[in-house]
Amino acid sequence: MRRFTTTLVLGAMLGAMVAAAAPRESAAFCLWNCSYTKTKYPIVLAHGMAGFDELFGIYEYWYGIPSALRDGGAQVFVTNVSQFNTTEARGEQLLAQVRQIIAITGKKKVNLVGHSHGGLDVRYVAAVRPDLVASVTSVGSPHKGADLADFLRDNVQQGSITEGALAFFAGSLGTVLGVLTGSTDPQDAVGALESLSSTGMTAFNARYPQGVPTTACGSGSASVNGVRYYSWSGTGILTNALDVSDAAMSLTSLFYDAANDGLVGRCSSRLGTVIRDNYFHNHLDEVNQILGLTSWFESNPPSIFRAHANRLKNLGL
Repeated sequence: MRRFTTTLVLGAMLGAMVAAAAPRESAAFCLWNCSYTKTKYPIVLAHGMAGFDELFGIYEYWYGIPSALRDGGAQVFVTNVSQFNTTEARGEQLLAQVRQIIAITGKKKVNLVGHSHGGLDVRYVAAVRPDLVASVTSVGSPHKGADLADFLRDNVQQGSITEGALAFFAGSLGTVLGVLTGSTDPQDAVGALESLSSTGMTAFNARYPQGVPTTACGSGSASVNGVRYYSWSGTGILTNALDVSDAAMSLTSLFYDAANDGLVGRCSSRLGTVIRDNYFHNHLDEVNQILGLTSWFESNPPSIFRAHANRLKNLGL
């Protein structure tokens, strides 16, 4: 398996993930149980690498999830940051949008939810401005690093033609996604890769340890500086025969020795209070991609997000 070229692997990873403008909010229509997800503070969704809020203003990264939350009374904002950049750069972009949301809503805090790299971005915001954050929830995020990122970093020499090609390819993709979402945020593919590597995450965790388990596969502190920390993730790979992205998840999963969702290891995904780390979801299923084609035999992602919003609501968050 490790004979595959770096270019092939990167292409699979980016292809799987693809399916700062002002954060977006829209109205909801509800017929019953209209306060189930009505949290005290707004819910802010932060996308992962190669992510977006909406493509062409139509196709959602968080497919069907914002509307499912709003139907129960939640105030939801979907943010957009650089598709490829360091966690600190993306985190600063997210923080600027959090400030906007607080100004718009008049609320003192927000509930941050991040998928994949977005789970690291929300950790950064909570670490540098805990006064603005009620809770942090990561979904399929590599808090101890991603094996695939390690492989790519180990096989791409600094300053090499391969690294240049990687930066150009990913940067171009990020720029295109930015144009499609109305964003002009800068791209730094090599910085993003280093941020997601185990070495990069070790350094990040030393600076921002809040909620990170101190053991290899444990749970972290449930609350730090008044911010509650949660996480969940999956260990499914081939979850729906109709989902064309499952093949890419199958390829990338081969770089992991332990249970994973195709891009993030089960133990690496753990942060704060672990709600569950073995949903039969792959990395894209966790945000209800592609087109909601997830396993018929597992809880559907919108219902998981709704249950979590209700959890936050019952805690007064």
